[in-house]
Amino acid sequence: MFCAAILFTVALLIVCVALYTHKWRHPKCNGRLPPGSMGLPLLGESLHFFSPNTSSDISPFIKERIKRHGPLFKTSLVGRPVVVSTDPEFNHYIFQQEGKLFQSWYPDTFTEIFGRQNVGSLHGFMYKYLKSLVLRLFGPENLKEKLLCVMEEKARRCLESWSNQPSVDLKEAIATMIFDLTAKKLISYDPNESSENLRLNFIAFIQGLISFPVNIPGTAYNKCLQGRKKVMKMLKRMLDERRASAPRKNGHSDFFDYVVEELMKERSLMTEVIALDLMFVLLFATFETTSLALTMAIKILTDHPAELKELMEEHEAIIRNRENPSSGMTWKEYKSMTYTNQVINETVRLANIVPGIFRKALTDIHVKGYTIPAGWAVMVCPPAVHLNPEIYKDPLAFKPRRWDGIDTNGGFKNFMAFGGGMRFCVGTDFAKLQMAVFLHCLLTKYRWTKIKGGNITRTPGLQFPQGYHVLLSLKSPNGNITA
Repeated sequence: MFCAAILFTVALLIVCVALYTHKWRHPKCNGRLPPGSMGLPLLGESLHFFSPNTSSDISPFIKERIKRHGPLFKTSLVGRPVVVSTDPEFNHYIFQQEGKLFQSWYPDTFTEIFGRQNVGSLHGFMYKYLKSLVLRLFGPENLKEKLLCVMEEKARRCLESWSNQPSVDLKEAIATMIFDLTAKKLISYDPNESSENLRLNFIAFIQGLISFPVNIPGTAYNKCLQGRKKVMKMLKRMLDERRASAPRKNGHSDFFDYVVEELMKERSLMTEVIALDLMFVLLFATFETTSLALTMAIKILTDHPAELKELMEEHEAIIRNRENPSSGMTWKEYKSMTYTNQVINETVRLANIVPGIFRKALTDIHVKGYTIPAGWAVMVCPPAVHLNPEIYKDPLAFKPRRWDGIDTNGGFKNFMAFGGGMRFCVGTDFAKLQMAVFLHCLLTKYRWTKIKGGNITRTPGLQFPQGYHVLLSLKSPNGNITA
């Protein structure tokens, strides 16, 4: 009798598991789902998606499925059903239908990291409200009037300091440079005057940002959450201090003042949670992606001397045309850097720092004979477009001149390095200006020699696991750039 009960229980469990597995692999749909596999129950195909690769090409995860299923396929990542789109036309449609058929969405693990009230997770009027607030700092007017000269001064000081060192890890050094500059403008943070090293907390955060989401002590994801917790504690203390102090008589000393001012208005849309999440996201977004792009640009230019020479000539011409060669960069000079802008576009196209842009279907979406069910996530895949040989001839080659005559302001369907649609990255102008200013300061005065590192890994986000170490020194009179 007892044995029969055990056998019955085991059989029942097997049936339940089989039914659940069948349900997992064959989700309900009022139509025909795109081809693809849902992988293992709960786990899906996450392990393959997050597995490291060292290729500059489209990731093996995406490339294999495009070959097998075409430009639109289904999968499951971190417990959620996802349709991946590598189709430029459909990607463009997704961006244009923001707030109508699709809305911005990120996996629960991302919202856990960035905060459930972060700007990327908010929609409609609230998103537009925060975007207009952020543009007070990153809008063209403030970049032109205030940040340009600050960026140049910071870059010159850092380059001078680095040139006195036997070796400098460009990825880490550039990230620190940009972080210190933006942290000063955002929250008046000065690492030389603070008892807390804010940057160290972000290093722990970044290392686990795009990792398999297992929240167990010792894992990268757990360290990421701990890094966020420490940063948020510091921001909360600063917020309390700002709110308790008297209103500033001399206006706004940093962006945090604008946020606190909004927070203290009667019937304000701003809440304390939104304010803290906003500051956290801005601190992260303003330095990490730009430092990766700049490091990638220098690495690529080092390997392409002809393109490096042409870029150097553009910047040296700017110096020659000045009445005072030692004067600072002007906005007019920045806007004249045609080839520099092309180098930046080509760098971010190849770098593919953002491997996926997520949206959620608000209703059943019918596309090319398939149906994407309401509530499903859709991942737009920029690398699959940027490295498509039918769109970009010889896509893995570095050819800045391929951008001749192409206006990328606002993005377009074949170029999504900064997103698209109404959620086109609000920090795009800031990032491009930062890159142009740094390259100007570097190319007109310094040369460099690679020492070690420079290899990339994608997990799936871009990383320099061994850094990119160079010897930096003043240019010789003959004008050589690299030794």
